[in-house]
Amino acid sequence: MRLAAIASALAILLCAAVFGAIFLQRTSVSGPAPSPALAAPGEEQAPAAATNARAEAVRAAGPAEQPIVVAQQAPAAPVASNCSNPNALGISRVVEIDTTGGPGFGFEHFKSHDFLREGEVVLTFDDGPWPKNTPNVLAALAAHCTKAIFFPIGLHATYEPGILKQVAAGGHAVGSHTWCHQDLSKTKGKCQISGKTQAYDYDPKDEIEKGISAVRWAVGGPTAPYFRFPALRQPPELVEYLGKRNIAIFSTDLDSFDFKMRKPEQVRQSVLAKLKKHGKGIVLLHDFQHATGDGAMDLLNDLKAGGYKVVFMKPKFPVTTIASYDEAILKQVKGPVSDGRPTSSVVRTINE
Repeated sequence: MRLAAIASALAILLCAAVFGAIFLQRTSVSGPAPSPALAAPGEEQAPAAATNARAEAVRAAGPAEQPIVVAQQAPAAPVASNCSNPNALGISRVVEIDTTGGPGFGFEHFKSHDFLREGEVVLTFDDGPWPKNTPNVLAALAAHCTKAIFFPIGLHATYEPGILKQVAAGGHAVGSHTWCHQDLSKTKGKCQISGKTQAYDYDPKDEIEKGISAVRWAVGGPTAPYFRFPALRQPPELVEYLGKRNIAIFSTDLDSFDFKMRKPEQVRQSVLAKLKKHGKGIVLLHDFQHATGDGAMDLLNDLKAGGYKVVFMKPKFPVTTIASYDEAILKQVKGPVSDGRPTSSVVRTINE
C-alpha cells in the first residue's frame, strides 16, 4: 500500500513537469499576454468585435468627434501661399476698383456701391506716416498677411519718406489725405511751416494736389487714385473736382474715433462693437495714433477670432499727378538752391 502511494505521487509530479514544459513553450512563441491597462477597474476588456464597432462609431460621428482633423483644416480666410502664420487673418478676396469718374465709398456719405459681404471689412489708416506708430501697424499687417489702404498727409510724407516706402513695399494701397490736413470747406487754418505752427491761407484744390504729389514723391513710384477728406468734410464742388480727376473718395462705414483714445484696448473695443452692430464695413483708423499702433496686432487677432474677413481694394490704375505741384514739392524737399561750391571746398578735415 505504501508502494502504491509512492507511485501515485511520482505520477503526479511527472504530469506537472510535462504540463509546465508545454506552458513555457507556448509563452515563448506567442510573447507576453496583452496588458489589461485599457480596462477600467473591475471591467473586462471588450472583445475584438466590440472594439471594432466602437471605432466605426467614432468614424461615423464625423469631425466633431475628431478635433485633430478640425485643427488641420485650412483657415476660413485664405492667406498668401508664402505666409508663415497658419492663423493669419489673410485676405478673403481682392477687388479691383475703377476710379473713373470718382466713385465714393463708405456709407456715411455714399450709398451707391455696397460690395462688401457679411463679415467683410476694409482696413484704412489715416494721417501717417509717423515714426513707431506706422511701423507697428505695418508689422501687425505683415504678421497677419493682410493688406490695407493708407491715406497719408503730404507734409508727413516729406518728413518720413522711408516709412511710406515701406507701406508701398508691403503691397498696401497708398492714397492721399491733403498736404496739411486742412478742413477743405474753409480756406484758412494752421500748418507747420519751417518747423513752426503758423496761420495758413490755402486754396483747397492746392491742398489736394500738393498732398497727392508729396505722397507720390515719397513713395517714388505709383500711388492709388484714392482720397479721403480731413474730418470727412466734403464740399460738393471738390467732390465734383475729384470726379473729373478720376480719384475715388473714401468716407467710412465704421469710424473708430481712435484719435480720442489713449489705450489700445479702447480702440479694439470700439471697432469690434461697431462691427458687431453693422456686420461689415470700411473701418477708419489712424496710424498716426499711438494707441492704434500699439493695439494693431491685438485688433487683428480679435478680427480673426471673430470670424471677420479682410477685403483689399486694389486700384485699376495709378493716380496721375500734376507737373506744377510735383515741381513745387521738389523745391520744398530739396531746400534752398545750392551755392554751387563743391563740398570739398567747404568742408576740410584738419584733425582726425
